[in-house]
Amino acid sequence: MKKLIFILLLINCSLLYAQEPSGKTILEKIDKNYTSENRKSTSTMIIKGRRGTRTLQAQSWIQGLDKSFTQYLSPPREKGTKMLKLRDELWIYSPSTDRIIKIAGHMLRRSLMGSDVSYEDFMEDPKLSNIYKAKLIGKEKVDARNCYILELTAKKEGLSYHSRKLWVDTQRYLPLKEHRYAKSGKLLKTLVINEVFKVENRWYPKKMTFKDVLKKGSGTEFIIDSIQFNVKIPRHIFSKAALRK
Repeated sequence: MKKLIFILLLINCSLLYAQEPSGKTILEKIDKNYTSENRKSTSTMIIKGRRGTRTLQAQSWIQGLDKSFTQYLSPPREKGTKMLKLRDELWIYSPSTDRIIKIAGHMLRRSLMGSDVSYEDFMEDPKLSNIYKAKLIGKEKVDARNCYILELTAKKEGLSYHSRKLWVDTQRYLPLKEHRYAKSGKLLKTLVINEVFKVENRWYPKKMTFKDVLKKGSGTEFIIDSIQFNVKIPRHIFSKAALRK
């Protein structure tokens, strides 16, 4: 009888374990929420640095994984600044100098508009399953939400972050919290999603705070003011000529 009970317990444990999705499946569901054929959005970035707070507003057009165009709308000092990403290349246009500058090499590690985000972060492949292997290592609550804990490891050398730890909402499949690490294991940056919203049958971050732990300040807050998925985008937008228009 004891042997039978033991066998039944083993079967039940196996069934419970089998019900949990794999790390790979969870990561692919995150990608499904984040990526689309194309999208258009307006956003607000609040940079809380050691010398004060700055607020910028931008409009962006993104096509697939390789093309994006961003135009800053305010404040007056940054208005008209534009960024163009084509695959692994990035250009920035500054209206004050009327110059187009290519951001490459060590310049990619610099801060984007003084925020806690680097140009490398901006250039990263948005589809995490393309660049990381995922392992489910546990479950935990974040702000009263049940979360899977995922451990991500880089598939190749040279990524900005060798590993990451994500706390992923078990129902919405969004990472509510994230830690990003160097190859040495040193924590480099954190991300916290403060608010989410549902857009066209997908969950998406509404407000999030990005923090470079090596910098002073309270981090950079991002707010999605509006977003549309699978919209038509004129082809000329993703060209260097559009930077000066």
